[in-house]
Amino acid sequence: MNGAFDVRFRKKNNMMLGIDISSTSVKLLEISRSNSGYRVESYALEPLPEGAVTEKDIKETEAVGQAIAKVVQKSRTKLKNAAVGVAGASVITKLIELSEDLDEDEMETQINLEADQYIPFPLEEVRLDFDVLGPSESHDGMVEVLLAACKSEDVESREDSLELGGLIAHEVDLEAEALQRSFRLIADDLGADLDSELPIAIVDIGHTTTTLTALQGSRNLYTREQLFGGKQLTEEIMRRYSMNVAEAGLAKKQNALPDDYQDEVLLPFMENVVQQVQRSLQFFYAATNFNDVAMVVLAGGTSSLPGLAELIEEKIGPRTVVANPFANMAVSSKANVTALTNDAPALMIACGLALRSFEDGKY
Repeated sequence: MNGAFDVRFRKKNNMMLGIDISSTSVKLLEISRSNSGYRVESYALEPLPEGAVTEKDIKETEAVGQAIAKVVQKSRTKLKNAAVGVAGASVITKLIELSEDLDEDEMETQINLEADQYIPFPLEEVRLDFDVLGPSESHDGMVEVLLAACKSEDVESREDSLELGGLIAHEVDLEAEALQRSFRLIADDLGADLDSELPIAIVDIGHTTTTLTALQGSRNLYTREQLFGGKQLTEEIMRRYSMNVAEAGLAKKQNALPDDYQDEVLLPFMENVVQQVQRSLQFFYAATNFNDVAMVVLAGGTSSLPGLAELIEEKIGPRTVVANPFANMAVSSKANVTALTNDAPALMIACGLALRSFEDGKY
């Protein structure tokens, strides 16, 4: 996107870290590229204190900054520039059409003059950005333009957090765009036809939020978030087995829960996930002319639950797979391969942010 909320000043071959700030952790990813393909150079994750980030909103900048400093130290990266994402209620996107005869500066001028028609926030409180998607399918002589706006305070909180962690916010991107960038990297391996008449649904199931992104070709047709995620499973473990947050998380990772966990806790939660995915798809169908999708791609930490993809496919219908953006990447000796593999579905956004390092955008 042009300008990327006033922080996109990338120079050729100026490498950037992908920094994904979620509600539970900070994830750092460094990717390089050569003639033989991509390679993960470094990866690290640092948990965040509870409440430091709530629904994509940074509440404790200092705590996030400290976590960033820790992932930088753990990863042993030498890079200082970073790409970070924004999402949630503070981000507004709108598809508009402009004359194809306008150059970039003229488009920017016209958008600034007309932005108050599209943006429900006071313009002095937002950062604007736009991206030309291509010729309009319905009007000759026009191009489709994706207009994006984000509240300035949400951009600044990320810039400040990165600075506290010893990094520079070289680019602020939309998380949905980062997710799409990662998906294009693995689409062929998943057997996904980007030019299919039916869209592809990417369902990112995080700790507190589930996001459905519908893609068709190079277009993001639809994005919707709902408050649901792995937190519900953790809370049920805490309630049923009288554990605190740390104990519940450790018990899940070590598979050290009582015998009734699978049938009494995990399976009901997975069935709830299926219902949430189905509900998200129904909202998408109601908002568009589609009534089906070509496939469902699961991302986010919760998506790696064994059997979840199969259950969704069985109950809903479309082929369902779990994303792994590193399936065809080499891995440096600096990166922990086991941790990277286990966390792969949760690293789609971080991967997409790191891929912004490569100007030509060809994946």
